[in-house]
Amino acid sequence: MIFPLSAARDAVTRALAEDGAHDDVTTRWSVPAGLRAEAEIITKQPGVAAGLPLVAEVFGRLDPDVAVDVLVGEGARVEPGQAVVRLAGEARSLVTGERTVLNFLQRSGGIATVTRRYVDLVADLGVTVLDTRKTAPGLRALDKYAVAAGGGSSHRLDLSAMVLLKENHIAAAGGVTAAIDAVRGGMAAEGRDTLIDVEVETVAEALEALHAHAPWIMLDNMTVAEIRQVVRAREEIAPGAGVVLEASGRITLDRLRPIAEAGVDMVSVGALTHSAPALDLSMAMSPRPSSGPSR
Repeated sequence: MIFPLSAARDAVTRALAEDGAHDDVTTRWSVPAGLRAEAEIITKQPGVAAGLPLVAEVFGRLDPDVAVDVLVGEGARVEPGQAVVRLAGEARSLVTGERTVLNFLQRSGGIATVTRRYVDLVADLGVTVLDTRKTAPGLRALDKYAVAAGGGSSHRLDLSAMVLLKENHIAAAGGVTAAIDAVRGGMAAEGRDTLIDVEVETVAEALEALHAHAPWIMLDNMTVAEIRQVVRAREEIAPGAGVVLEASGRITLDRLRPIAEAGVDMVSVGALTHSAPALDLSMAMSPRPSSGPSR
Protein backbone atom coordinates (compact mmCIF):
# COMPACT_ATOMS: atom_id res chain seq x y z
CA MET A 1 0.00 0.00 0.00
CA ILE A 2 1.99 2.94 -1.34
CA PHE A 3 0.54 6.40 -0.88
CA PRO A 4 0.03 8.03 -4.32
CA LEU A 5 1.94 11.20 -3.52
CA SER A 6 1.82 12.80 -6.97
CA ALA A 7 -1.92 12.23 -7.30
CA ALA A 8 -2.43 13.55 -3.76
CA ARG A 9 -0.54 16.75 -4.49
CA ASP A 10 -2.57 17.33 -7.65
CA ALA A 11 -5.82 16.68 -5.76
CA VAL A 12 -4.84 19.02 -2.94
CA THR A 13 -3.99 21.79 -5.40
CA ARG A 14 -7.39 21.46 -7.04
CA ALA A 15 -9.24 21.21 -3.73
CA LEU A 16 -7.67 24.31 -2.21
CA ALA A 17 -8.28 26.29 -5.39
CA GLU A 18 -11.88 25.07 -5.49
CA ASP A 19 -12.37 26.20 -1.89
CA GLY A 20 -10.84 29.63 -2.45
CA ALA A 21 -8.34 28.99 0.34
CA HIS A 22 -6.21 31.91 -0.88
CA ASP A 23 -9.02 34.33 0.04
CA ASP A 24 -10.78 33.00 3.13
CA VAL A 25 -12.51 36.23 4.03
CA THR A 26 -14.43 34.81 7.00
CA THR A 27 -11.28 33.60 8.72
CA ARG A 28 -9.20 36.62 7.81
CA TRP A 29 -11.80 39.00 9.22
CA SER A 30 -12.76 37.03 12.35
CA VAL A 31 -9.69 35.14 13.57
CA PRO A 32 -6.92 37.33 15.04
CA ALA A 33 -3.65 37.31 13.15
CA GLY A 34 -0.90 35.49 15.02
CA LEU A 35 -3.27 33.54 17.26
CA ARG A 36 -1.87 30.08 17.98
CA ALA A 37 -4.08 27.05 18.42
CA GLU A 38 -4.17 23.30 18.77
CA ALA A 39 -6.72 21.08 17.08
CA GLU A 40 -7.70 17.45 16.88
CA ILE A 41 -9.45 15.60 14.09
CA ILE A 42 -11.86 13.24 15.81
CA THR A 43 -13.93 10.32 14.58
CA LYS A 44 -17.64 10.40 15.34
CA GLN A 45 -18.43 6.80 14.40
CA PRO A 46 -16.66 3.43 14.20
CA GLY A 47 -14.68 2.91 11.02
CA VAL A 48 -11.31 2.56 9.34
CA ALA A 49 -8.92 5.48 8.99
CA ALA A 50 -7.42 6.19 5.58
CA GLY A 51 -5.85 9.03 3.62
CA LEU A 52 -4.05 10.44 6.65
CA PRO A 53 -0.97 11.63 4.69
CA LEU A 54 -3.28 14.09 2.96
CA VAL A 55 -3.41 16.17 6.14
CA ALA A 56 0.27 17.07 5.87
CA GLU A 57 -0.14 17.76 2.16
CA VAL A 58 -2.98 20.22 2.76
CA PHE A 59 -1.39 22.11 5.61
CA GLY A 60 2.04 21.94 4.00
CA ARG A 61 0.55 23.88 1.10
CA LEU A 62 -1.35 26.34 3.29
CA ASP A 63 1.21 26.89 6.03
CA PRO A 64 4.38 24.77 6.37
CA ASP A 65 4.65 25.85 10.02
CA VAL A 66 1.56 23.86 11.01
CA ALA A 67 2.69 20.78 12.96
CA VAL A 68 0.87 17.59 12.00
CA ASP A 69 0.94 14.59 14.33
CA VAL A 70 -0.84 11.52 12.94
CA LEU A 71 -2.01 9.38 15.85
CA VAL A 72 -3.16 6.18 14.09
CA GLY A 73 -1.92 4.05 11.24
CA GLU A 74 -3.45 3.77 7.79
CA GLY A 75 -6.14 1.12 7.86
CA ALA A 76 -6.48 1.28 11.65
CA ARG A 77 -9.90 0.67 13.16
CA VAL A 78 -11.15 3.75 14.99
CA GLU A 79 -13.93 4.35 17.49
CA PRO A 80 -16.22 7.32 18.21
CA GLY A 81 -14.42 10.12 20.02
CA GLN A 82 -10.97 8.91 19.00
CA ALA A 83 -8.46 11.51 17.80
CA VAL A 84 -6.69 10.50 14.60
CA VAL A 85 -4.62 13.64 13.96
CA ARG A 86 -3.35 16.41 16.23
CA LEU A 87 -2.45 19.82 14.81
CA ALA A 88 -0.75 22.95 16.12
CA GLY A 89 -0.09 26.26 14.44
CA GLU A 90 -1.66 29.52 13.36
CA ALA A 91 -5.39 29.40 14.07
CA ARG A 92 -6.12 31.01 10.71
CA SER A 93 -4.31 28.23 8.85
CA LEU A 94 -6.07 25.49 10.82
CA VAL A 95 -9.52 26.92 10.15
CA THR A 96 -8.88 27.57 6.46
CA GLY A 97 -7.69 23.99 5.86
CA GLU A 98 -10.33 22.32 8.01
CA ARG A 99 -12.95 21.52 5.38
CA THR A 100 -10.49 20.39 2.72
CA VAL A 101 -8.79 18.01 5.16
CA LEU A 102 -12.07 16.63 6.45
CA ASN A 103 -13.43 16.12 2.93
CA PHE A 104 -10.43 14.02 1.98
CA LEU A 105 -10.37 12.00 5.21
CA GLN A 106 -14.12 11.40 5.28
CA ARG A 107 -14.17 10.07 1.72
CA SER A 108 -11.06 7.92 2.15
CA GLY A 109 -12.19 6.62 5.54
CA GLY A 110 -15.64 5.80 4.21
CA ILE A 111 -14.20 3.76 1.34
CA ALA A 112 -11.78 1.96 3.66
CA THR A 113 -14.57 1.21 6.15
CA VAL A 114 -16.88 -0.33 3.57
CA THR A 115 -14.01 -2.28 2.04
CA ARG A 116 -13.06 -3.76 5.41
CA ARG A 117 -16.62 -5.05 5.87
CA TYR A 118 -16.42 -6.93 2.56
CA VAL A 119 -12.90 -8.21 3.18
CA ASP A 120 -13.67 -9.47 6.68
CA LEU A 121 -16.74 -11.35 5.45
CA VAL A 122 -14.70 -13.63 3.16
CA ALA A 123 -11.28 -13.52 4.79
CA ASP A 124 -11.45 -17.20 5.79
CA LEU A 125 -12.19 -18.24 2.21
CA GLY A 126 -9.13 -16.65 0.65
CA VAL A 127 -11.26 -14.68 -1.81
CA THR A 128 -9.80 -11.35 -2.96
CA VAL A 129 -12.04 -8.27 -2.87
CA LEU A 130 -11.35 -5.98 -5.83
CA ASP A 131 -12.34 -2.42 -6.56
CA THR A 132 -13.38 -1.06 -9.98
CA ARG A 133 -12.88 2.10 -12.05
CA LYS A 134 -16.12 3.50 -10.60
CA THR A 135 -14.22 6.20 -8.75
CA ALA A 136 -14.61 9.96 -8.38
CA PRO A 137 -13.15 11.70 -11.46
CA GLY A 138 -9.70 12.98 -10.59
CA LEU A 139 -9.52 10.99 -7.35
CA ARG A 140 -9.01 7.46 -8.66
CA ALA A 141 -5.56 6.89 -7.19
CA LEU A 142 -6.70 8.14 -3.79
CA ASP A 143 -9.93 6.11 -3.91
CA LYS A 144 -8.02 2.95 -4.77
CA TYR A 145 -5.48 3.69 -2.06
CA ALA A 146 -8.37 3.87 0.41
CA VAL A 147 -9.56 0.45 -0.80
CA ALA A 148 -6.10 -0.92 -0.10
CA ALA A 149 -6.17 0.65 3.37
CA GLY A 150 -9.36 -1.31 4.00
CA GLY A 151 -7.73 -4.57 2.91
CA GLY A 152 -8.99 -4.70 -0.68
CA SER A 153 -7.06 -4.92 -3.93
CA SER A 154 -7.03 -2.94 -7.15
CA HIS A 155 -8.50 -4.46 -10.32
CA ARG A 156 -6.81 -2.05 -12.71
CA LEU A 157 -5.84 1.58 -12.33
CA ASP A 158 -6.71 2.65 -15.85
CA LEU A 159 -7.47 1.46 -19.37
CA SER A 160 -3.80 0.81 -20.16
CA ALA A 161 -3.18 -1.45 -17.17
CA MET A 162 -4.66 -4.64 -18.65
CA VAL A 163 -7.22 -5.87 -21.16
CA LEU A 164 -10.79 -6.09 -19.87
CA LEU A 165 -13.17 -7.24 -22.59
CA LYS A 166 -16.64 -6.08 -21.59
CA GLU A 167 -19.96 -6.65 -23.31
CA ASN A 168 -19.60 -3.77 -25.78
CA HIS A 169 -16.10 -4.86 -26.82
CA ILE A 170 -17.37 -8.39 -27.31
CA ALA A 171 -20.41 -7.23 -29.29
CA ALA A 172 -18.25 -5.06 -31.55
CA ALA A 173 -15.71 -7.83 -32.11
CA GLY A 174 -18.35 -10.43 -32.97
CA GLY A 175 -18.33 -12.66 -29.90
CA VAL A 176 -16.18 -13.89 -27.04
CA THR A 177 -13.72 -15.94 -29.07
CA ALA A 178 -13.44 -13.31 -31.78
CA ALA A 179 -12.71 -10.63 -29.18
CA ILE A 180 -10.01 -12.71 -27.48
CA ASP A 181 -8.41 -13.55 -30.82
CA ALA A 182 -8.48 -9.90 -31.87
CA VAL A 183 -6.77 -8.82 -28.67
CA ARG A 184 -4.08 -11.45 -29.01
CA GLY A 185 -3.50 -10.34 -32.58
CA GLY A 186 -3.24 -6.72 -31.46
CA MET A 187 -0.79 -7.61 -28.70
CA ALA A 188 1.38 -9.55 -31.13
CA ALA A 189 1.36 -6.69 -33.63
CA GLU A 190 2.50 -4.24 -30.95
CA GLY A 191 4.93 -6.62 -29.30
CA ARG A 192 3.15 -6.50 -25.96
CA ASP A 193 2.02 -9.12 -23.48
CA THR A 194 -0.91 -8.00 -21.34
CA LEU A 195 -3.23 -9.89 -19.01
CA ILE A 196 -6.67 -10.54 -20.51
CA ASP A 197 -9.85 -10.49 -18.43
CA VAL A 198 -13.08 -11.40 -20.24
CA GLU A 199 -16.50 -10.38 -18.94
CA VAL A 200 -19.23 -12.95 -19.59
CA GLU A 201 -22.91 -12.86 -18.71
CA THR A 202 -23.99 -16.45 -19.31
CA VAL A 203 -22.64 -19.91 -18.61
CA ALA A 204 -22.39 -20.49 -22.38
CA GLU A 205 -20.15 -17.44 -22.75
CA ALA A 206 -18.03 -18.61 -19.83
CA LEU A 207 -17.55 -21.99 -21.48
CA GLU A 208 -16.57 -20.26 -24.71
CA ALA A 209 -14.01 -18.17 -22.84
CA LEU A 210 -12.58 -21.28 -21.20
CA HIS A 211 -12.25 -23.03 -24.56
CA ALA A 212 -10.55 -19.90 -25.92
CA HIS A 213 -7.97 -20.17 -23.11
CA ALA A 214 -8.88 -16.91 -21.41
CA PRO A 215 -6.65 -16.56 -18.31
CA TRP A 216 -9.19 -14.49 -16.35
CA ILE A 217 -12.97 -14.63 -16.62
CA MET A 218 -15.37 -12.17 -15.00
CA LEU A 219 -18.78 -13.69 -14.24
CA ASP A 220 -21.12 -10.72 -14.41
CA ASN A 221 -24.50 -10.78 -12.67
CA MET A 222 -24.61 -14.56 -12.48
CA THR A 223 -26.59 -16.51 -9.93
CA VAL A 224 -24.80 -18.65 -7.36
CA ALA A 225 -25.97 -21.77 -9.21
CA GLU A 226 -24.53 -20.47 -12.49
CA ILE A 227 -21.25 -19.61 -10.81
CA ARG A 228 -21.00 -23.15 -9.47
CA GLN A 229 -21.53 -24.48 -13.01
CA VAL A 230 -18.66 -22.39 -14.31
CA VAL A 231 -16.40 -23.43 -11.42
CA ARG A 232 -17.04 -27.09 -12.24
CA ALA A 233 -16.47 -26.43 -15.94
CA ARG A 234 -13.12 -24.83 -15.21
CA GLU A 235 -11.94 -28.05 -13.62
CA GLU A 236 -13.15 -30.04 -16.60
CA ILE A 237 -12.00 -27.79 -19.46
CA ALA A 238 -8.87 -26.14 -18.03
CA PRO A 239 -7.62 -28.22 -15.09
CA GLY A 240 -4.43 -26.84 -13.61
CA ALA A 241 -4.36 -23.90 -16.04
CA GLY A 242 -4.71 -21.33 -13.29
CA VAL A 243 -7.74 -19.66 -14.83
CA VAL A 244 -8.97 -16.93 -12.48
CA LEU A 245 -12.71 -16.65 -11.92
CA GLU A 246 -14.06 -13.31 -10.74
CA ALA A 247 -17.64 -12.51 -9.78
CA SER A 248 -19.05 -9.05 -10.37
CA GLY A 249 -22.34 -7.19 -10.57
CA ARG A 250 -24.62 -6.39 -7.64
CA ILE A 251 -22.18 -7.82 -5.09
CA THR A 252 -23.85 -6.72 -1.87
CA LEU A 253 -22.81 -7.77 1.62
CA ASP A 254 -25.80 -10.13 1.71
CA ARG A 255 -24.77 -11.84 -1.53
CA LEU A 256 -21.02 -11.82 -0.99
CA ARG A 257 -20.62 -14.90 1.17
CA PRO A 258 -22.70 -17.32 -0.97
CA ILE A 259 -20.93 -16.08 -4.12
CA ALA A 260 -17.50 -16.53 -2.54
CA GLU A 261 -18.43 -20.01 -1.30
CA ALA A 262 -19.41 -20.98 -4.85
CA GLY A 263 -15.71 -21.18 -5.69
CA VAL A 264 -14.62 -17.92 -7.32
CA ASP A 265 -11.17 -16.51 -6.68
CA MET A 266 -12.14 -12.84 -6.65
CA VAL A 267 -15.11 -10.51 -6.37
CA SER A 268 -15.16 -6.98 -7.77
CA VAL A 269 -17.38 -4.46 -6.02
CA GLY A 270 -18.13 -1.07 -7.54
CA ALA A 271 -19.92 0.02 -4.37
CA LEU A 272 -16.60 0.23 -2.52
CA THR A 273 -15.90 3.52 -4.26
CA HIS A 274 -19.12 4.73 -5.86
CA SER A 275 -21.48 4.29 -2.90
CA ALA A 276 -19.40 4.34 0.29
CA PRO A 277 -20.87 6.74 2.87
CA ALA A 278 -18.37 9.21 4.29
CA LEU A 279 -16.78 8.41 7.63
CA ASP A 280 -18.02 11.10 10.00
CA LEU A 281 -15.15 13.22 11.32
CA SER A 282 -14.84 16.66 12.88
CA MET A 283 -12.08 19.06 13.88
CA ALA A 284 -12.11 20.62 17.34
CA MET A 285 -9.79 23.62 17.84
CA SER A 286 -8.55 25.19 21.07
CA PRO A 287 -6.89 28.61 20.75
CA ARG A 288 -3.96 28.78 23.17
CA PRO A 289 -0.24 29.39 23.25
CA SER A 290 1.42 26.06 22.60
CA SER A 291 4.65 24.61 21.34
CA GLY A 292 2.55 21.91 19.71
CA PRO A 293 3.44 18.31 18.89
CA SER A 294 6.69 17.41 17.24
CA ARG A 295 6.59 17.67 13.47
